[in-house]
Amino acid sequence: EQYCEEGMTGTYNAFERDGKTIAHGGYSSQIVTDQKYVLHISEKLDLKAVAPLLCAGITTYSPLRYAKVGKGTKVGIIGLGGLGHMGLKFAASFGAEVTLISSSASKEKDAKRLGAHHFLLSSDVKAMKKYSSYFDVLLNTVSANHDYSPYLKLLDLNGTMLIVGIPAQAPVVRPFDILTNRRSITGSSIGGIKETQEMLDYCAEKNIVSDVELIPIQEINAAYDRMTKNDVRYRFVIDLKSLG
Repeated sequence: EQYCEEGMTGTYNAFERDGKTIAHGGYSSQIVTDQKYVLHISEKLDLKAVAPLLCAGITTYSPLRYAKVGKGTKVGIIGLGGLGHMGLKFAASFGAEVTLISSSASKEKDAKRLGAHHFLLSSDVKAMKKYSSYFDVLLNTVSANHDYSPYLKLLDLNGTMLIVGIPAQAPVVRPFDILTNRRSITGSSIGGIKETQEMLDYCAEKNIVSDVELIPIQEINAAYDRMTKNDVRYRFVIDLKSLG
């Protein structure tokens, strides 16, 4: 998606290139597609836990690779949800020093289980000040409306905030918080086929998958209600066998 100059073609209830044919998405048991868009999934990986890798996985893998995150990099993951938990797993596996930043203290235990070295409560003013100008990279996965400025202050010289969460409202960004330390903000949108295959191969090598809850399609409305209340750890996956 990063390199498509004409714009990507969405496959989730969007239109094909002709502007008329509806792309119905992935809620089906069979699909016919061009071989250029087929990915190989290792038998080592649990299929139900692989499904979210094709969205949340590549959405976080791609910008972290672009930012050259590795051993010695200080990374802050903002938000622990479907995107955040994958960003956390990848950053830790790359050898970075990873801090999970959340507005909820209840997320600390899970953050440490998933590989975080540190936990930072964003509502703790003293703790946030302690981490001022600390991080090389911040991966912002939060889709709720929020002010970017308190997080930008956490970036060190030439630090970058990678945006993958999409708030409904335009975020607050104070120019001085970018001018200081020559900080930058950049975005990233999912990823292409080549990089997605690279990610899947890496996941097979490192045994990385998403944390999921498998549900029958008959429970989709209840699952949606739970999702709106942030009651999912960390992705729902529909068991298509339940269609029969």
